[in-house]
This record gives sequence, structure tokens and C-alpha cells, in this order.
Amino acid sequence: MRKHYVLSINSHAQHDWDKCIIRNPITGEHPDLKGAIAQAVGNQPGSYLISVQIEVEVLEKVAIDPSTKEASELGDVRRETKQIKLPQIIAS
Repeated sequence: MRKHYVLSINSHAQHDWDKCIIRNPITGEHPDLKGAIAQAVGNQPGSYLISVQIEVEVLEKVAIDPSTKEASELGDVRRETKQIKLPQIIAS
């Protein structure tokens, strides 16, 4: 199942928690990645040694003007796909 999120990176944000935000584009809610992983193993009690692979495809990019902290006009839209291999994670 493919899910879409909005990732906002703002190095000029006042608070650390506002520097990198990922949210659902429709509801604005933050994704529950732990819940998604638990669902993938059937929500069965136990400890699991798992491998997680995240694939990111940039569909659209909007630059943020650091002087106004507002989104500027759409620039070049490039499509990139990157895969990140995370270390082994134990889900409990």
C-alpha cells in the first residue's frame, strides 16, 4: 500500500520539533509509523527482529523563503526515488 505525506523541512524554525515535520496531506495528522509496523506483523504480542525499508519519491517541491518563512512559487519539480535501509529494529 502506498501512502502519501507532506514533509516540511525548515532549518529556520523557532523550535526543534518544527524543523522537520511529516504529516498527512488531507488530515494534517502525523503518521503513526509504529502502528503501521505493528499492523504489518499482525498486531500479535511478542518481540520481533524486523527490517524496515523506506522508499521516498519526491512528487513536488516548494521552496521556503527563509526571510518570510512562507512557501514561495513552485520551482523545478524533479522526481527522485531514494531507498533508505534502516538498521534492524526490534518492535515490541
